[in-house]
Amino acid sequence: MTRNLGATTLRRTRRNSDPMRSYDALPAPLRNWVSQAALPWSPASVRRLWDRACANGLATEDALQFLSETEARSLAKDRHSFTSTTAQGN
Repeated sequence: MTRNLGATTLRRTRRNSDPMRSYDALPAPLRNWVSQAALPWSPASVRRLWDRACANGLATEDALQFLSETEARSLAKDRHSFTSTTAQGN
């Protein structure tokens, strides 16, 4: 059963923590980005990327751009990516 993950070939991971509590602990700009993301990001993985971007001295907008670029790379790896599906008219 795929539930709300859709048709993706990307690896799925089960979580042991409470994802809603982890989501609520994210900074507001990051929560907003996750709510608009094309992929079902876990709060832990998106927090890790956010912390890496901030540790490299990126401002909030630049960190969000970094996350969008990371997501685009992940979508490009996916055989059933959203762009190829819409290009085929499905």
